[in-house]
Amino acid sequence: MTFKEILAQLNIFAQCKKYHIPLWQCPQFLFMLMGLVIIATVITTYLITALYITNPQIVILIIFGLTTILFVITFIINRSFERLAEANRMKSEFVSVVSHQLRAPLTNLKWTIELLSSGKKVGKQSEYLKIIKENNKRMEELINDLLLVSRIEQGTILLNKEKVNMKDLIEKLILRFKTFADVLNIKITFEARENLPMVFVDPKQIELAIENLLDNAVRYIKPSKRNLRPGDKRKEKVEIKLSKTDKNIYFEIKDFGVGIPEQDQKYIFQRFFRSKNIMKYQTQGTGLGLYIAKGIIEKLGGKIGFKSEEEKGSTFWFTIPLISR
Repeated sequence: MTFKEILAQLNIFAQCKKYHIPLWQCPQFLFMLMGLVIIATVITTYLITALYITNPQIVILIIFGLTTILFVITFIINRSFERLAEANRMKSEFVSVVSHQLRAPLTNLKWTIELLSSGKKVGKQSEYLKIIKENNKRMEELINDLLLVSRIEQGTILLNKEKVNMKDLIEKLILRFKTFADVLNIKITFEARENLPMVFVDPKQIELAIENLLDNAVRYIKPSKRNLRPGDKRKEKVEIKLSKTDKNIYFEIKDFGVGIPEQDQKYIFQRFFRSKNIMKYQTQGTGLGLYIAKGIIEKLGGKIGFKSEEEKGSTFWFTIPLISR
């Protein structure tokens, strides 16, 4: 390491700026601060006790107070390292998720294009063009999700708010999911209170948030253990409710699926996080849907939460403020 590189390492402010974190959360700065506090504490305690204080109880109280301050600083430093470690983990997961999600569609595109350009008879070209279109759409959706995640983190989501009838919006979404749900033998029920007021939101963003919640509810239904006979129309269920509570519109979606293990519940709204029990039923997924839903709801001034029990299902809910009169 050259002398110039050593000086660069000693430039605490430059190092903190490199990590893109506030000065009071920067480990280098906090280490320096803690070192100065320790030196000052030792010298001050010695001088005060030697020159002015003879009562040992007062000395103990001073030492206890200073020790508490040092403990708080140590805790802050530890949290800063945790944040850097988390950022490093998220970076690794980002690379892993993106590479995994892009590998399959890129491989499909590669082989389809090579087959079409080989000059061989490949049957109906429309079928291969459909494959290209579907894989292109899959990559486009991933890129859009990543861009939205970036905007959420930077606080730069642009909202085009307007009056929205939530009941109509949800009914359109359910209709869109109907074919997919029917294939999986799932019935989506929707219950809405009468004469619900409209909300002032961005229709595209709130639709995306609900779509992510509905998609999860449908995808993570456990495979039925019931032996359905021919003509038996019994289905698994996803229940959606819409109501009004005080100054908010309240949305709730309940499934009877795989649920979320208790130890995983604190991570459920983190980027790229996917519970291990979910991976047994649904291997595809980026772990961005709930993070995006949470970012959108909070940006719209609402709150989001859930309750879940493993093997019994999950209930996700959010509130959106009503139009102010």
